[in-house]
Amino acid sequence: MSENLKILITGAKGQLGNELKILGKGYPAIQFTFTDVEELDITSMEAVSAFMDVLHPDVVVNCAAYTAVDKAEQEPDLALKINALAVRNLSNACGEFNALLIHISTDYIFSGKGFRPYVETDTPAPASSYAKSKYAGETQMLSSCKNGIILRTSWLYSAFGNNFVKTILKYGKERGSLNVVFDQIGCPTYAKDLAVAILDIIPQVTEHEGIEIFHYANEGVASWYDFAKAIIDFSGIKCLINPIETRDYPLPAERPFYSVLNKAKFKERFGLAIPYWKDSLGECINRLNGEIR
Repeated sequence: MSENLKILITGAKGQLGNELKILGKGYPAIQFTFTDVEELDITSMEAVSAFMDVLHPDVVVNCAAYTAVDKAEQEPDLALKINALAVRNLSNACGEFNALLIHISTDYIFSGKGFRPYVETDTPAPASSYAKSKYAGETQMLSSCKNGIILRTSWLYSAFGNNFVKTILKYGKERGSLNVVFDQIGCPTYAKDLAVAILDIIPQVTEHEGIEIFHYANEGVASWYDFAKAIIDFSGIKCLINPIETRDYPLPAERPFYSVLNKAKFKERFGLAIPYWKDSLGECINRLNGEIR
């Protein structure tokens, strides 16, 4: 990666932001600036412009997001503010200060009613308030940003924050059995792998012009049941995972039944290998066990 590059990371306290913070230590020649809402309120255009005017970053990686899928049904305006308005602010500021914006989006923008992996050109049909807010963020970026990358990912987990892996580990230790849906299919994605991918593609996109969409998720597919079973198996916890249907576990927000992402465009464009989800899950659980010990 070229020296003297300035990279601004928003949402630095989230799963992806934390992974980028750790990896950033391996790039001493790069000036990373990590912010969360305390340092920079990206829902304020005035705050974003003032911050960018001082920093003048070359690249902005927007890891900030409202991710409480079910809670968004009660807070749709807040979800829109963080997932869409903030993206417009960052898009406008990146245009003003000639920076490239890398924005993280989600598989949930798709209906999930198809039966083949989604490609970048497939038509979004978001069902939940969360999904609609994330798609609105993409729309804002496409209309407001000069140069940028929209990177859609799925089922993100890590050693940081709240996520499915930590939830299963917690309840798996407390209960003898857990019911997990088997009829929702996607791609579990380790936030560390996504962070590595982002840092790997930056040298190839710093001179990029226009907006381009890519899909990135770990290789392979799984149901939430498969995912939970693997978590329990890797951890050695004695807990029975029971497969159930979505209708047996109703939640406020509608989920896509099939949201597997096709990564062919990403692999062809950047020439990068993508780890298999089970390999990465094993690494994450070993990491968590190391922290516990």
